[in-house]
Amino acid sequence: MASSLTKGTAESGKTSPDSGKTFFGHPRGLAPLFLTEMWERFSYYGMRALLVVYLIAGGPDAKPDSQGGGLAMPEASAVAIYSVYVAMVYLLAMPGGWFGDRVWGPRKTVTIAACTIMVGHLALAIPGKPSFFAGLALVALGSGLLKSNISTMVGHLYDGPQDPRRDGGFTVFYMGINLGAFFSPLVIGTIGQKVNWHLGFTIAAAGMAVGLACFLWGTRHLDPKSSIVPKPLSAAEKKSTLVKGLVWLAVAAVFYGVVGGTGHFTLNWALVPIALAGLVIPISVLARIKRDKDLSDAEQTKVSGYIWFFVAAAVFWMIFDQAGSTMSTFAEKKTADNVFGFGFPSTWFQSVNPLWVMALAPVFAWLWTWLSRRDREPSTTVKFSMAMVGIGASFFVFAVPMAMAEDGSKVSPMWLLSIYMIQTMGELCLSPVGLSLTTKMAPQKYASQMMGVWFLAVTAGDCTMTLLATAGVDLNGISVIVAQAAAATLAGFAVWMYRKKIEALMGDVR
Repeated sequence: MASSLTKGTAESGKTSPDSGKTFFGHPRGLAPLFLTEMWERFSYYGMRALLVVYLIAGGPDAKPDSQGGGLAMPEASAVAIYSVYVAMVYLLAMPGGWFGDRVWGPRKTVTIAACTIMVGHLALAIPGKPSFFAGLALVALGSGLLKSNISTMVGHLYDGPQDPRRDGGFTVFYMGINLGAFFSPLVIGTIGQKVNWHLGFTIAAAGMAVGLACFLWGTRHLDPKSSIVPKPLSAAEKKSTLVKGLVWLAVAAVFYGVVGGTGHFTLNWALVPIALAGLVIPISVLARIKRDKDLSDAEQTKVSGYIWFFVAAAVFWMIFDQAGSTMSTFAEKKTADNVFGFGFPSTWFQSVNPLWVMALAPVFAWLWTWLSRRDREPSTTVKFSMAMVGIGASFFVFAVPMAMAEDGSKVSPMWLLSIYMIQTMGELCLSPVGLSLTTKMAPQKYASQMMGVWFLAVTAGDCTMTLLATAGVDLNGISVIVAQAAAATLAGFAVWMYRKKIEALMGDVR
């Protein structure tokens, strides 16, 4: 048995009682992982579609005829909360990977994560700010525990990084994500926005319960490595980790006790430190891995190459994740909510991206295969460069309807449909490729944790938006949108210009 979580051998698959059966040509264990991720994403994206409109509902920035009963926050605060929440989901994927590697193993970690997410959504279903923020924290924690470990288990199903089915398997897995993401705004978004916010959050909890049942049902089809703790903590390490955790908890409790006790606490006292941590932690984690003397020279070189992809991904997600904040408020207040007389809630726009993914992913998969047979498939670096230019182009286009709506008129929904299409094309060049790339380039010592590192790119991008929002930057300003578009486009050209250098650092990975 290989020591790496993601670089298995063919032998592990031969022991499976289901070795002769497949799921769309892939190992049968992909089915429960596909269903678990689909239902987890159903709960997550349904709640995310409601988040900003629920936060501003009943407040000065809400749509005049919208449902009340929300938290009546200003739009800037809602965007900051949304951004830091999404950032925490991905930031916590790093300790989630650590728990999978050192404490519980991937399979047990995913089970605990699903239960935590379910309880979090139920807390959101209880009216009131305390339960709402407690629910957000629990969903973020559970999502972080689940994300890196379930992706690692997908990697377990294949015979090492050179298995020709591997990228295709991650693409199928990615389709599960988008099936859940497509249906959730239509169901959870509609019920939450048009009937009752808290009923919507309850349905999100039910979705996660179904996902947990699918996972428990299918565990017998998973690779045996998924139950193994690759590098268990020693007794001394357990004690040291517990002491450090308690010390940091005590420091935070004393600090916020003093701030709150003196009457100085505001929302920014919570948002800004978390956002700063979301920028500092990714840098420090990559630096720690890069300095690890246990890594071989080849692994060190691959980590250096991986940093390029990490930075590019951070810029990409900084723009892409505004679908649930900047673009969500634009859809709510400045976009027509009917087509040919048929009205619909603004949360439905959150289903457009996954719809485009499901429509275009097979086309991209066919295109890469067709080009590969002719030895003309773009390299990973070129695909990342294409993604960066695409996401930049989407915001250059976004500036047009923003200018059109400045006089108070509402723009056609086709603008957002077109912008989401461009962003989806960029996403298909970056996200599934990045997931697979991470499992290929991960040092053996950091198998699950490197999936967490990949998700830290999302954290860095979203925390940047949180800091801008809390600093008073008008994220709905045309100049800010154009500046982000220019930054992404320039980053894409930089990756393309230095592609030979990056590919040399990647070693045998392509």
